[in-house]
Amino acid sequence: MFTGIIEEKGTVTEIKKQDQAMQIVVRGNKVLSDVALGDSIAVNGVCLTVTAFTDHTFSVDVMPETFQATTLNQLKTHSAVNLERAMSPMSRFGGHIVSGHVDGKGTIVSRRRVENAVYFDIRVQPERTKYIVQKGSVAVDGISLTVFSVKDNQLTISIIPHTLDETIIGSKQVGDEVNIECDVIGKYVERLLTANDTSTPKGNLTEVLQENGYL
Repeated sequence: MFTGIIEEKGTVTEIKKQDQAMQIVVRGNKVLSDVALGDSIAVNGVCLTVTAFTDHTFSVDVMPETFQATTLNQLKTHSAVNLERAMSPMSRFGGHIVSGHVDGKGTIVSRRRVENAVYFDIRVQPERTKYIVQKGSVAVDGISLTVFSVKDNQLTISIIPHTLDETIIGSKQVGDEVNIECDVIGKYVERLLTANDTSTPKGNLTEVLQENGYL
């Protein structure tokens, strides 16, 4: 489990691509301070397993499902990436529950500065919007962020200067794709409400809650 508080930006030093899979070597600093084989490190929000490491780099494998569902297949040598180690029991919980299991990709459709913040409008897959609520949490490339607004198939996030400087989102432009992980709590609620019904749920979540006596 992760919190979405990025620890540092790393740099891809080597990529070995296959048809639908890849191996990545990433240079880091802080995330390597206590690394061990088998540890989980989130790379741009994707939970990956450390398969080898040196004093300055670590290696991970990307399987076909992850290759197809995330933006990792767009990485190149020298690409900057967001890095976060798995949460320890004594860590401060500064973000929200992030599993590192990306739900899909979003596309930046607008970037604009408002005072000291930068607003990003991101178009997401229609089936994901039911899990995204205003003032709720979303992970974008592994960064824990608050949803400023959501309308149709588009969400808006507001980024402060510190996050712009310390993560890769500061370099993102219109047309770029990002990894999106919706708040896992909403997905669990939906699953619990429909666990006894093997058919496709009818109506939106509010209707399902009403039908089951929760509202």
